[in-house]
Order: sequence, then C-alpha cells, then structure tokens
Amino acid sequence: MTIFDEKLILETINMIKLHNFDIRTVTLSISLRDCISENVNTVCDKIQWKLEKYAKNLVSYANEIENDYSIPIVNKRISVTPISLIGESCNDKDYVKIAQTLDKSAQELGVDFIGGFSALVEKGFTQGDLKLIESIPEALATTQRLCSSVNLASSKAGINMDAVLKMSKIVKEAAEITADKGGIGAAKLVCFCNSVSDNPFMAGAYCGYGEPECALNIGVSGPGVVRAAINDLDKTADMGILANKIKKTAYKITSTGELVGRKLADKLGVPFGIIDLSLAPTPAVGDSVAQIFQAMGLEHAGAHGTTAALAMLNDAVKKGGIMASSYVGGLSGAFIPVSEDAGMIEAASKGYLTFDKLEAMTCVCSVGLDMIAIPGDTPSTTIAGMIADEMAIGMINKKTTATRIIPVPNKNVGDTIVYGGLLGEAPIMSVNKISSANFVNRGGYIPAPIHSLNN
Repeated sequence: MTIFDEKLILETINMIKLHNFDIRTVTLSISLRDCISENVNTVCDKIQWKLEKYAKNLVSYANEIENDYSIPIVNKRISVTPISLIGESCNDKDYVKIAQTLDKSAQELGVDFIGGFSALVEKGFTQGDLKLIESIPEALATTQRLCSSVNLASSKAGINMDAVLKMSKIVKEAAEITADKGGIGAAKLVCFCNSVSDNPFMAGAYCGYGEPECALNIGVSGPGVVRAAINDLDKTADMGILANKIKKTAYKITSTGELVGRKLADKLGVPFGIIDLSLAPTPAVGDSVAQIFQAMGLEHAGAHGTTAALAMLNDAVKKGGIMASSYVGGLSGAFIPVSEDAGMIEAASKGYLTFDKLEAMTCVCSVGLDMIAIPGDTPSTTIAGMIADEMAIGMINKKTTATRIIPVPNKNVGDTIVYGGLLGEAPIMSVNKISSANFVNRGGYIPAPIHSLNN
C-alpha cells in the first residue's frame, strides 16, 4: 500500500496555483553534424528532416505530460549544433537561408524558440564563423523563433577582443534593423564567456559538439515558490536558517522538474539530459527574483547588500538542487534579466538598480547583464566595453557570464520599451558617457588568467 504525504502534496499544489511554479522550458537538443554538405539546399533539406524526425511529437507529448501532472510547461524549444559548424562546408555559405529553414521548421513543429544560430570564437574566427556573425542581424530580422549566441571568451583561452568589437557592431545592427519592433533583434542575441553546451534557456541554447545525437534538457523555475518559503520564516531568522530554507525549497522544485523531464524523455524515446536549476523570473506579479531580495529583508533590489543576497540565493539553490538530481547542468542558479522580472523593472524604473550595480551582481549570478535596454545612440565602442567587462568577470571567476544588451532605436533614458510576453518591458537605463573607444579598438586578445594553466 502506497503511503502519501499529504503535506508534500498540498505544498506542490500551492507551488503551482499560488506561487507561479512551472517548468519554464523543455528543450530538445538535436545534433545536426550529419547535415553537413557542400550544397546549402541539401543542408536545409537535411535539417528539416532531422528536426522532424526527433521533434515531431515534442509539443503534443509535452502537453500530455502537462495535463497528466497539472504542472505548467511554459515553453517548448529546440537547440541545435552551432550553425557556423554546419554551414561552413557549403560552397555558398548562405547562413540566412539556413536560419530561415530553422525558423520554418520551428513554426511547423509548434515550438516557441529554436537556438543554435551560434559560433564559438573565443580563440579566433574561421571563415564560417565570420560569415555567420555577419549574417546575424538579417537572420534575426527575417525570422520569428530563431535565437543566436556567440561565445567570445573563456577561462582557458582568454578574451577575443576582435570578436568583442565585432559583436558590439552586430548588436547595434540587429537592433537597428528591427527598429520597428523596438530593436527586438538584439533581445534574441547573447554574447557569452564560458558558454555551456547543454543550456536549455534562450537565447543561448545550443547543442554542443560533445553532446549526444538527441537529449531532452529541462529548465525549471520558481522564484515565487522561494519567496513564499522565505516569507513563512520568522523575520529574525538568521542567514543559516534562511539558506537552509532555500535549499529545501530548491530540492522540491528540482525533484518535480526531473520527474516531468524523465517522463517526457521516455515518451519521446530520447535520453534525459540535464535539469537546469536556474530561477528564471517572468513579468508576472509574484514571480520575481528581485522580490526574493525583499523577502530576505532588503527594501528593494539595488540596495547595498543585494549582491550578498544574490550570492547566498544562487549557492543555496545549487546545493538544494544537486541533492535532488545527479544530472544538474546548464547554467543553474538565479537569473537577473531586467525586462523579464517585475521587481527588477520596478527597481530600475525608480533608479534603485543601476547599470553598475547590475554588473556587480553578475559576479555571483547565473548569467550576466541580461535584457538591459539602453539608449539607441549608445556608441558600439561603449557596448564593446560593456561586453568586455562581462567577459572579464566570467574569465577570471571561471563561470559563465553573458550580455544581452538592447540599444533601443529612437529611445532615451526615461523612456520604456514594451515587448510583451516573457520578454516583458524595460526602462531605458543610463550608461556611462566616458569613451571606451581607444581601449576596445586595440583588438587582439586579452590573455587567459594564470589559473588557466592547470593541466
């Protein structure tokens, strides 16, 4: 006879109904390495066939699991092998055509996003890398579901400053070419240091070279659940008790997420990959990482102590989640995207949260400067400086960092850009006016730190 724990059942129901708990994404990682050909039309045909083969039931089966367990699955996504690798053998390196093929397949399969229009250039460019990077603005402007990422640095290789400068111009162009949509092209483009090959979250998801033929990766979320758990504690509970509460909550979230992921992987007939523990917020009220800081005792995100609170949150989430699963991967921790978090939006709008404070917080969070809207006339060299700073934080600290900065055309400090949905809205934030040009224009490589020599 099975013995049910009524308390745990009620806690799970409340997590879903009252505190915005959900499976943020189920992401099917698919290798396209066998789609390489000299003919770009052949490549596109092979890609369509491969995606159809593995992902044709992804959405329908995910919906069945959602109904069976009454746990919302917000996004269904696909990630593929970095397309710079797939397209560079073509005589006609038409990366835009490949991008449109990926987008068409994503639409036909009913998935929300497809990631992997990517290149890994931390140590230099191939001809395929350069062609892909130069095609990014047009590719993002002519597609709906496609996401792009470029890895510019690593703790082993250092920072490719030529790539940083080039990507700063690409970010500007991606925003300008989609000016009629608030520069949304830049919102689907991320620059990484130490990117990971099994990340299920967009815009940075891709299927790494060492990944299997196909695998299902899961991204869970639950800022509202963590906030509610903290609110249940006595307001005078010390930091150790607070951290332990977060760990226990993360354990529950992870256990539920892995159950859903394994059930879906079994139905699809593919291996279960990893579960990403990242607390991914949304613009919905009560689903905010920033509001966790308030529950901890800060008046608002951005107050002195915010970085310490984020460090403890990130660490406790990882410790709790790792006890619930042997297959934790991706980014894992806490995201701090400005436009996608109701509390972050409020803090930035009121001036409590500045660009520099956000940069400091990236030293301890899961990703980096994420979904930050800045004036459209910001020079590309200033954007290059922002990217370089974030790459340096990741390189030195041996962690993943990233930038998803949106120079919104025709917008200035004091304005707001509204994207809707999970992308939310963002106040245009003030940036430092002092020039970075002479520094970033030097080009070359910032060498890897001494701790890279650890063989």
